[in-house]
Amino acid sequence: MFCASAILTPVSGALGDAGGKRAGVVKIAGDIDSMNPNNAKETAHITVCVCTYKRPILLRRLLVELIRQDTGGLFTYSIVVADNDEEKSAEATVAKMREICRVPVKYCIEPRRNIALARNKAVENAEGEFIALIDDDEFPEPVWLLTLFKTCTEYSVDGVLGPVNRHFDENPPAWFKKSRIYVRKTNATGKVVEWKAARTGNVLLKRQVIAGETAPFRFEFRAGEDQDFFRRKVEEGYAFIWSSEAAVSETIPPARWKRSYILRKAALQGATAALQPDCGVMNIMKSVIAVPLYVFILPFALLFGQHRFMALMVKICDHSGKLLMLMGINPIREQYVSE
Repeated sequence: MFCASAILTPVSGALGDAGGKRAGVVKIAGDIDSMNPNNAKETAHITVCVCTYKRPILLRRLLVELIRQDTGGLFTYSIVVADNDEEKSAEATVAKMREICRVPVKYCIEPRRNIALARNKAVENAEGEFIALIDDDEFPEPVWLLTLFKTCTEYSVDGVLGPVNRHFDENPPAWFKKSRIYVRKTNATGKVVEWKAARTGNVLLKRQVIAGETAPFRFEFRAGEDQDFFRRKVEEGYAFIWSSEAAVSETIPPARWKRSYILRKAALQGATAALQPDCGVMNIMKSVIAVPLYVFILPFALLFGQHRFMALMVKICDHSGKLLMLMGINPIREQYVSE
């Protein structure tokens, strides 16, 4: 955590908005040696935490790429796989990977289906000074972990997040390709991460961020538990930045191209947003105005293509999910929206 005397020094450059203000790109002023990744202790250890649920093929792809990570001689690392399936569908995949890799891989199970509980189980079994989190439907480049580690050390921050790019094993429909669905914003390296933009699909954290916590992720969140986590940590004074170079790819299967899945997912996200403390009067009024406005515009959006139409539908479902939840109506009764 930052001490009271920490100084945030803006980095000059070409990053600015139309009004000439510099973007929130920072480095923390401090001891020069501590900001040099080459001076980091070689004994540092990172545990890569993976939560999985009935995705053995995608999990294997991820594990194959994880055991190929380049450490640059700066750290050691291990892997923890938390299986959120009571039938232990990931156990065989992990066992096979153990036979062919030198990187320690630990398997644990959280039988209660809940992503927050699964993350807590993974973190509970982690070792070392750093914890990395990546989703089971993602896969990284060989220098992913090294890039996150160097950035975290260079900027002396509490955590670093990286981009998550769409990846297709099969060719999706043209409208889906043109859409921004599942496209996440990428920021400049060093830019401070706001909690609303924070996710656990690609992040490295110093262990001190969760020190002493048995359940850092709150189980009442069916989605958005990672945003809730980062909101609380930012309020506690921890700082997180972006690393645009530490990208991972997220596999988008055909099941997630379906309009019904996309819209139900948006409704669940809206319902979860209603649980956040920033869901006040202004936030609610925004949704009250947005729903009828977007419904009115909807027919005109269709004239500009399916991708525009679906973008509006996602917003309608998101806002509607929030309003319904606030009225005591759960728009998605299942624990999760299944593929």
